[in-house]
Amino acid sequence: MPATTLAAATLATLALVGPDGAALRAGPHDSAGLQAQLTPGDTLELRGERLDHWQVWDHRRERGGFVKRSQLRVIGSGPDDAASLLAVLRFLRDQPGAESLAIGYAAAYLKAVPARELGSEPLELIGTLAERLGRRASSPGGSDSRLAAQLDAVAAYGVRLLSVERDGRMRLCYDGAAWRQVLALPQAGAAARSRALLGLTRLECIDPGLPVVEQDAQLRQHATLLASLPDSAVATLPTELRQRLQMRRAAVWSTLAFQQARRGEDARPTGEQALAALAAVDKTQLSDEDQADYTEAAVRVGASRWAAQAPRSAPAGTRPAFVTRPGRPGETCVLLLDAAHGEADPLLRRCTWGVVWAASAAGHPTGQAATIAVQPLATWRELWLARRSAQGGWTLEVLPPVAGNPLGEDLGYVESAGWTAEPSPRLLLAREARADGRWQRRFEVLSAADLTLERQASTPDVLLAFKRWADPAWRSGSVALR
Repeated sequence: MPATTLAAATLATLALVGPDGAALRAGPHDSAGLQAQLTPGDTLELRGERLDHWQVWDHRRERGGFVKRSQLRVIGSGPDDAASLLAVLRFLRDQPGAESLAIGYAAAYLKAVPARELGSEPLELIGTLAERLGRRASSPGGSDSRLAAQLDAVAAYGVRLLSVERDGRMRLCYDGAAWRQVLALPQAGAAARSRALLGLTRLECIDPGLPVVEQDAQLRQHATLLASLPDSAVATLPTELRQRLQMRRAAVWSTLAFQQARRGEDARPTGEQALAALAAVDKTQLSDEDQADYTEAAVRVGASRWAAQAPRSAPAGTRPAFVTRPGRPGETCVLLLDAAHGEADPLLRRCTWGVVWAASAAGHPTGQAATIAVQPLATWRELWLARRSAQGGWTLEVLPPVAGNPLGEDLGYVESAGWTAEPSPRLLLAREARADGRWQRRFEVLSAADLTLERQASTPDVLLAFKRWADPAWRSGSVALR
């Protein structure tokens, strides 16, 4: 609890360092030697007065000195002071750069308020302020000395920010102690619990450096937390909060569906939950700041959407079709078979450590090409295209969502939207991805013979081939048309 470390200052009179910081000096003069540069939100014990200075003791630095009165905010620590402390905390919560000072007031409030009167609001504010401080510290240019001093100041109150490295960048994530306290409060309402769930289920705060088993355990914990709030309570939430919760559910459940499929578990219920959560988001009601989160959630769901489909058996007939078979432990092998080529002598064979979505397999009506979706990562789904060459042999091409390899925080999927019913196969593709921080969504007409891009557009409605030949099953199931 952030207020516990405040107990070291046992005397009645305490003060917080104001928003502009303060200098701790050896004497009550501006020319006195500098003992330390104080940070907004530091708690000091007042021990006397000299001229226009307070004589103080800094328990965090274990040293005393003098600070100008104008640089300190005297605070009370009794039940009668709780209301005024909460009022100041509410004022500071929306002041960028005042996070450490606001958390100082929150710690003082938690010390002053009687336990029976403690509600979820101050705990929510601590969680919100800690997350905002972490975002500031994680942003480009967020390594200045004043910000580092604020991180040290809030750590003295028990607010922990953990470092997570992704793709060469460090991100600071709040450990969620205040959010867990909110969930533990019997009187916390649905809105408070929802904000706590959002604070505790950030996918970007799962450390990729952890062992896979620990990452998987955290992901499952996220999914369990998000499912703990019943749909009846979700329906009562304010529109903005309800939308954010559904987006988070969609993102977490789609990632979990991929992990379940990779372990050979039944991922269909989780995949259906992810699609339902995304469908519950009304994108016309999204604020500008939520648009990027919605797109990310949709791409995550799009990458794993085949988890919601029941596996299909290969169609009987003479046309080439994909089947999957187990390979080495953890590996899946994809075989292309026809009436003349069985598993012992397939037209093509390739194995992968990714998830092969057998339900996605589709072939051209003339039997000259076939596709299947393969997902190597939770956020990245490729399309494997098998095509007959002019000499009669078969080749396999891997079509990624965008050019390059999936690194860092890149997300994307590419999927078959159907075939043209012409002698020369043309493949209809839908691609959506984030690469280098930019979102791209394209619909393409690709020649299967030589992989020539014939047409592309940002919407399928302007492409005649999509109007005539797009697969109805793709239209009803793809999130690219959301």
